[in-house]
Amino acid sequence: MISLFTIITLFSVYLAIFLFGMTVMRTGLLQLSENRTKDYIRHFTDHPIKGMIVGAVITALLQSSSAVMVITVGLVAAGYLTFYQSIGIMLGSNIGTTLTTELITLDISNYVLPLLLIGFFCLFSKRKLPFSIGSSIFGLGCLFVAMKGFEGLALPLSLYSNVQDFLLLTNEHHFIGVILGTIITAMIHSSSATVGISMSFLNNELLSLPAGIAIMLGSNIGTCVTAYMASFGGIKEAKLTAYAHIWLNIFGVLIFFPLIPLLSNFVEALAANADVQLAHSSVIFNLVCSFIALPFVKPFSRFIEKLHR
Repeated sequence: MISLFTIITLFSVYLAIFLFGMTVMRTGLLQLSENRTKDYIRHFTDHPIKGMIVGAVITALLQSSSAVMVITVGLVAAGYLTFYQSIGIMLGSNIGTTLTTELITLDISNYVLPLLLIGFFCLFSKRKLPFSIGSSIFGLGCLFVAMKGFEGLALPLSLYSNVQDFLLLTNEHHFIGVILGTIITAMIHSSSATVGISMSFLNNELLSLPAGIAIMLGSNIGTCVTAYMASFGGIKEAKLTAYAHIWLNIFGVLIFFPLIPLLSNFVEALAANADVQLAHSSVIFNLVCSFIALPFVKPFSRFIEKLHR
């Protein structure tokens, strides 16, 4: 049996590869959009619906809701955006981030090495377009390498009695899954990585789908930490934006937590593979929460202003 130290070391390496891949891919995609990202956010967010669309599109391109929220908090702190405008963006960012979870469920194992090689050589290009495309391709390849690594480590890790007991506890008590997802995401600043780790346990039948959904719900709360940290030292409206992001996701989790069994049954009918089912549940959760909140942006903004006066 592989030693626990070896498993933890390899796990840390694969996590670093996943986060590195996300960063490299985001850099390439951001280069492709040149420096217009902030301009898009500033000029097309005068209405919550527009803000939600812009937030969803930019997050899907950058593959990081945390990055979009940090940019948004920065624009609010600089006075380019109002707190009210930022709410539409955060609704959209929650939707856009689900693209990553859907992406990592694809089976492209035969193409990972070509992706890495092509992307790697493109990184040496001095021209902007090849470099940007190479960064995106190389980063994507890193994501799939990390996912394969997570999946390979899940089974050896589960052979330890303490891990077995904890997984059993998570399967029986979904609230623990929510707490676990929140803590892990807050520590590594990536809800996609947290969901990816859950997928590896699901594919090895070590984690139940409802428990995986609970961890996914918690990851949506944990991802708010990055934006909250970005608001430190900012003006009042920047802090309100961070608080709104936290409360929006907490309310969403409170609504969906009792519905975990129902959501689990629904996504099981949509797909055969457990990782795809979890990815679909993330899409459904974020879509439903964002569209429910959209008509109540004004009252919600007033609630946050009164609560954090």
